[in-house]
Amino acid sequence: MTIDKSLKVRRGLLKTRSVLSRGERIARLADADRWTEDDAVLGLPKVRVQKLTLKKKKKAKDEGAEEGTDKKKGKK
Repeated sequence: MTIDKSLKVRRGLLKTRSVLSRGERIARLADADRWTEDDAVLGLPKVRVQKLTLKKKKKAKDEGAEEGTDKKKGKK
């Protein structure tokens, strides 16, 4: 069977996974001091996985673009 286009990943493997294994969850909880060795392994609290998003850079206005708008206003 083939994979639907909407399910394909453009860059190959995902860099952030939405589901962590039990060991990864325990490691993150231990780092945040929310889990100790005495706590049960089953029934762990949820661990939020944050995705890294980058803002797109704004395009700098060129002087040529500003002059082009002035030329249009001058003609009638």
